[in-house]
Amino acid sequence: MQIQGSDFFAELIKNRIIGASFSSWIAAQSIKVVSGLIKEKRFDFRWIMETGGMPSAHSAGVSALATAVGLYAGFDSVVFAITAIFALIIMFDAQGLRRMSGLQAEALNRLIEDIYLNRGIKMDLLKELIGHTPIEVFFGAMLGIWIAVLIMTF
Repeated sequence: MQIQGSDFFAELIKNRIIGASFSSWIAAQSIKVVSGLIKEKRFDFRWIMETGGMPSAHSAGVSALATAVGLYAGFDSVVFAITAIFALIIMFDAQGLRRMSGLQAEALNRLIEDIYLNRGIKMDLLKELIGHTPIEVFFGAMLGIWIAVLIMTF
């Protein structure tokens, strides 16, 4: 079946599974922006797209995807199994590998600062907050599941 241009976008917008996943990601990022506004008493545009922090937008998005697929296709379906495993891999990566990369960046930044202070060498610092703690992943997943259930049941 071929979908024409405007029909394609209309169908995409009506897709509640995509809507649940995208809404969960937006909600998680919005929570981070509001939290940053409260803590820093200023707005930083980078907070909108930045990775890391509470709650995990990665976890929110993939948990919403898996939940919405389960509600739509059944929790015993093959497509739910695929999305659930996909979600677990993404969440594991968000709090494991990416978290370790952030800790390495932190150590390298300390080295760069030491070299800069002692020898005058100028280098840019690396981004340290690229992963999530397990609690950030957990709350991101809970947010995603909650939003998916709301969107898929109403």
